[in-house]
Amino acid sequence: QVRLEEAGGGLVQAGGSLRLSCAASGGRTFTNYVMGWFRRTPGLEREFVAAITWSEGITSYADSVKGRFTVSRQNARSMVYLQMNNLKSEDTATYYCAAKFRGQTEYHVWGPGTRVTVSS
Repeated sequence: QVRLEEAGGGLVQAGGSLRLSCAASGGRTFTNYVMGWFRRTPGLEREFVAAITWSEGITSYADSVKGRFTVSRQNARSMVYLQMNNLKSEDTATYYCAAKFRGQTEYHVWGPGTRVTVSS
């Protein structure tokens, strides 16, 4: 089974940058997976941030982060990254790494999350 764990969260000034990582493990390759980043703020619905296909590196982004965030992966390390630039207070949230099979809607594996706080 696949296990995900995020890292890299913390406190950052508005306008600053932060890079989140997601370590995937489970003893298998992830060729057939789509890796996603989501975030949640208390009282709000969890929202999609970005995603990348493991095999081809095809990316997608929420409109709110386009031009500021970049999702990437390092296949040999089974790592996924979310580079966050020009951070805003609205980006404050707990960020989650998730995985799903290609062609499926549901992200069935989730990490425990990492907290990002952007100060004004």
